[in-house]
Amino acid sequence: MVLIRLFEEEVERQYKRARIGGYCHLASGQEGATVGAVHSMRDEDLLFSSYRTHGLALAKGVDPDEVMGELFGREGGSAHGRGGSMHLLDYSKGYLGGWGIVAGQLPLAAGAALEISYKDKRAAVMCEMGDAATNMGAWHEALNLAAIWDLPLVTVVFNNKYGMGTSVEKASGEPDLYKRAAAFRMHGERVDGQDVEAVLEASERLLEMAREERKPSVLEIITYRYRGHSVADAGTAYRTQEEMEEWKKRDPIVLFRERLVEEGRATAADLDAIDKRVEERVVQSVEAAEASPEPPVSSLAQHLYGDPESAEQFSRMGPGSPFGERELVLEGLGR
Repeated sequence: MVLIRLFEEEVERQYKRARIGGYCHLASGQEGATVGAVHSMRDEDLLFSSYRTHGLALAKGVDPDEVMGELFGREGGSAHGRGGSMHLLDYSKGYLGGWGIVAGQLPLAAGAALEISYKDKRAAVMCEMGDAATNMGAWHEALNLAAIWDLPLVTVVFNNKYGMGTSVEKASGEPDLYKRAAAFRMHGERVDGQDVEAVLEASERLLEMAREERKPSVLEIITYRYRGHSVADAGTAYRTQEEMEEWKKRDPIVLFRERLVEEGRATAADLDAIDKRVEERVVQSVEAAEASPEPPVSSLAQHLYGDPESAEQFSRMGPGSPFGERELVLEGLGR
């Protein structure tokens, strides 16, 4: 949790220094939900997520150097600089992205769960999304298929109270989002996302149910983001300062730290040492990203088409271009 918090604070600094481009969505405050949901996943389990990716990638075991490298758009990134913040992925870790279309990851997660079921593997798929995704058509279609086909899919809703700037109560006819699972005769439950151990217990139980019983489920995690929807959003136009301060009183890292000390599971010195080690690790990730080369511009169109005959097929379009262009030429690109 500390790694995710400090990593994202550094990401915000690097974004403001224009070292990170495109959209960037931070999740400071949601570390308990993130770590609690992902920590009990096994290597063979697959994770899909929305575009708020950084903490989920780190929790799934993606190397911090590779996460920061991806944000910098460098070859050393987990997707070789081609995914960026919103489309982070690392197939080797079972993290299949980072998807920018709201709820677009749900049908893909259902498809992956179908493959697991079809081949009778003992694995599960976790699909994370925000609260607003529950109002999209893909939510209903994917969960309906998961129910009738008994797919090993755990649908995790990070309910941070706002879809962009609209509160859940204003956007959802049923704001208790876990209750929507009942429409598919599927198990649904809600958990306090500021309590990492409560989330971990629920996640571990539902993942095991998916692996062993082929039972899909919905887990709604109540949490809160301290920053705006993205770095372009101050986050203050649709919520009060008092509300934000109240949520910070239940910071997941502070709460867990206090519990560990009170119960004698760790000392303050132990936890201070973790803070220091993580600070150094985040600095290292920035240094690694800076040292990694940028992808060559000539490779811009690579990996877009899987068909080996695509070059011949698309060559026919050349004569129809406005000025008869036959090759990709990029000039004057700013850095």
